[in-house]
Amino acid sequence: FCYPSRPQQPALMDFSLTIAKDKIVALVGPSGAGKSTLFDLIQRFYDPQQGEICFGDCNIRQLDPRELREQIAVVQQQPTLFTGDVMYNIRYGNSEATDEQVIAAAKIAKASGSSRFCMGAAWRSPHDRDIPAVSAMIREVKALGLETCMTLGMLSEEQSEKLADAGLDYYNHNLDTSKEFYGEVITTRTFQDRLNTLANVRNSGMKVCAGGIVGMGEEQQDRAGLLMALANLPVHPESVPINMLVKVAGTPMADQADLDPFEFIRTIAVARLMMPKSYVRLSAGREDMNEQMQAMAFMAGANSIFYCDKLLTTPNPKANTDMQLFERLGIKPEEYQADKDSLQHEEDLHRAINEHKNDALFYSAS
Repeated sequence: FCYPSRPQQPALMDFSLTIAKDKIVALVGPSGAGKSTLFDLIQRFYDPQQGEICFGDCNIRQLDPRELREQIAVVQQQPTLFTGDVMYNIRYGNSEATDEQVIAAAKIAKASGSSRFCMGAAWRSPHDRDIPAVSAMIREVKALGLETCMTLGMLSEEQSEKLADAGLDYYNHNLDTSKEFYGEVITTRTFQDRLNTLANVRNSGMKVCAGGIVGMGEEQQDRAGLLMALANLPVHPESVPINMLVKVAGTPMADQADLDPFEFIRTIAVARLMMPKSYVRLSAGREDMNEQMQAMAFMAGANSIFYCDKLLTTPNPKANTDMQLFERLGIKPEEYQADKDSLQHEEDLHRAINEHKNDALFYSAS
């Protein structure tokens, strides 16, 4: 296997490994030996140019990468976030930055219009052992004066309560599509599993972020069914992300026909009518939308976007591109109404930046 950026330089060559069921195998070797590359291949972030990777008799090229990755947990060997204090992390790109410059950078990030910080993991559901580390992340982000949101897969009632106790404001768990079409695209869980998680989240006191994906080959009635299921929840989701399918090479939907842009706009408009107080969010797929289509979506009722360069595993428009489009359309970011006044926020920010973390916040992956 060679990385696309280095086609003449093999990262792995003549490599063969068989791991028996229920056996634990450790990969040991110097930096550059290919350990991380192997995990990238197992998760199908890349496909080998020669050879194959199989689970049992099944070549992983036949599997949906998203469902495949939900079965795998990886702790990176070079963690660069949450290993030091907040000051260290912000200064990572410029080790010679002064304290004043670091504080100014943190203020700029918050002042750019972002009001909520979303964290995600491609899990089917978290293990109980994951919750303490996840809770620590929630507390650190809240210390910067931002709302917090997570998407971790299915949650039990107890896990929902623990995340709520840690201060998590929103939990994202999409219904994806209609109940009738659900089994055509997802087999690792049921539509009712989705509803059960949303009920656990709501009962724990957290706010709900739930929407779906369009363009997966569903009919118009399925898009209507998705919106009906969301609108008929006991309480409308506070946030409703509408995702356009992002086609990934090698997946079952890589060759799916494009959804008519007007069907996407119509979905946004109907969501706005059915859930008038919800934030209808443009999410995945914006990278493939031109400015005119995004503008029509805003005019149809979308009033929120994901503002970052990547959504878990798919690209997103560059942040500065979004701000330029907003300026042309006369759209201004909503001001975040915090419980504390700005002076208190600044004090919290200074304190969070200067406080050092301790190892008690983290657990051993071994």
